Amino acid sequence: MAKKKSVSSKTHTQQQLNDYANQHNHNNKAYRARMLNDKMTKKVSRKQDAKRKIKSQAEFEAEHGVMYPLDWMCYGNPYDFD
Repeated sequence: MAKKKSVSSKTHTQQQLNDYANQHNHNNKAYRARMLNDKMTKKVSRKQDAKRKIKSQAEFEAEHGVMYPLDWMCYGNPYDFD
């Protein structure tokens, strides 16, 4: 049997129970604010992950040198562009 996500009235005050209910009710302003906050936080973390990957790639290339030629002529026939 799956566990239910809930808050116990034995361990929480009435105000805490009300706050929890408001944040999980689709028709409540607190719920919409929580969802918007989660969405914005995930966008920020994706941007930070992308920056972190770029930085680690740059550090790797600086440490080991570039692993591939940067000249675009190496990838095709140079006479195709005449």
